Amino acid sequence: MAYQQPPYGAPPGQYGAPPPAHSPQPPYGQQQYGAPPPQQYGAPPPQQYGAPPPQQPYGAPPPQQPYGAPPQQPPYGQQGYQQPQYGAPQGQYPPPQQQGQYGAPPGPPPGQYAPPQQPPYGQQGQYPPPQQPPYGQQPQGYQQPPYGSPAPAPGGYGAPPPQQYPPQQGYGAPQQQYTQPTPPSMGYGPAQHIPYDGIADAEALKKAMKGFGTNEKLLIQTLADKDPLQTAVIQRVYQERFKKNLISEVKGEVSGAFEDGLTAIIRGPLAQDVALLFQAMDGPGTKETVLNDVLLGRSNADMKAIKEAYHKTFRRNLEADIKADLSMKTERHFLMVLAANRNEESTPVIPQQIEQDVLELYKATEGKTGTDELLVCQIMTQRSNAQIAAIAHTYKQKYQRDLETVIKKEFSGHMEDALLYQLRTGVDKAMRDAILLEETMAGAGTKDNLLVNRVIRAHWDRNHMSQVKGAYKARFHRDLASRIRSETSGDYEKLMIACIGERW
Repeated sequence: MAYQQPPYGAPPGQYGAPPPAHSPQPPYGQQQYGAPPPQQYGAPPPQQYGAPPPQQPYGAPPPQQPYGAPPQQPPYGQQGYQQPQYGAPQGQYPPPQQQGQYGAPPGPPPGQYAPPQQPPYGQQGQYPPPQQPPYGQQPQGYQQPPYGSPAPAPGGYGAPPPQQYPPQQGYGAPQQQYTQPTPPSMGYGPAQHIPYDGIADAEALKKAMKGFGTNEKLLIQTLADKDPLQTAVIQRVYQERFKKNLISEVKGEVSGAFEDGLTAIIRGPLAQDVALLFQAMDGPGTKETVLNDVLLGRSNADMKAIKEAYHKTFRRNLEADIKADLSMKTERHFLMVLAANRNEESTPVIPQQIEQDVLELYKATEGKTGTDELLVCQIMTQRSNAQIAAIAHTYKQKYQRDLETVIKKEFSGHMEDALLYQLRTGVDKAMRDAILLEETMAGAGTKDNLLVNRVIRAHWDRNHMSQVKGAYKARFHRDLASRIRSETSGDYEKLMIACIGERW
């Protein structure tokens, strides 16, 4: 039975405390001796483009692999959601030790955990997209003590020798560590050649919009399952063959939220992010929620791509526009975000540095009268997702309070929402998106623009979308598809259901 997790950030017995049967994440340094190294994203064996993943009965356990082989990913949409332990990194903590090989880069300095293996720059989001093990699944043989157990004794297996920690610098000083840049997401990096010519799909789209009336079903069938690289090919081929702009053609045939969804797919993730940023800051008022969705929790590579595309599209500077629309400490927070100087995901997670961050967060919030907002913003903006997850885990153990609860108590308004977004990105990205989707449908009326953009943004990564659906069911005890159907109708409903990978 798929693991069902209570609500995030709630008291014991709810989200944040794993059930007794769940195998939680070990504190750093307590991974069982001899356990195989955790699987790195992007490392599965290649499979032929267009070939479907191997089928197996719904709910059946994944087939057993030889020792050290990567787990197989179930077919899209068939994973049961398995919630990671609260505060446990979405990667590994500490990262697995890197094996020295002839010609490989030198290892990290003594006393640091080696960073996880990264694919060559530009190969993240390789084509076709790699598969990954079911959400939250631990490698076979992976075991650990119960959540909240005491930290390992100094010098325990896997712990760096205390006397070999790197020399301490002033707090907040740049850390000189061996890191490899996180590659851009698919659609944010340089153009790639893929084994897909887009001709048949471009012709299908033309047929759907030719003559009197529109074949909306054919539009959905053609576009809903395409990835960012394919939609770029379709746009180019459509322009070359028919001398027409595909987005303009679609806008002339459909309207409303259905139009918004189709054009978001055709633009692709990067161009859609840029368009949303401009819309959020155009005219009176600012749509802060859109700024959060587009800018927070992004890799340095993606952030740089967004800034460059924004300037190329509108001949405007994104930092200058943010400064004009935000103010005071929230403005400074987002300028930190736009600086794109986060620690890369390959940065080692060092317990001593995590403890220091936890102490600084406590002193900036609960440990003083008033709140040092900018110090909290700095830590949440500059740390990697794995470090944020380790910080949340350690804060909970040390002060018996969830970091999310502290942020809700100490902050309000846009800054509270932004910090929660960054925290949830590090702790559990799938649950973050499940909560964001529910927020668009909760209460009176549906926030159609937000629903469309959040569904389309999540659908670009099919593995992630499958995990979001599992997280949604674990949190809200209802299928995401049935919830969307209850809030939408017509072709708009069909497009949203198709984009989450369900039959429509």
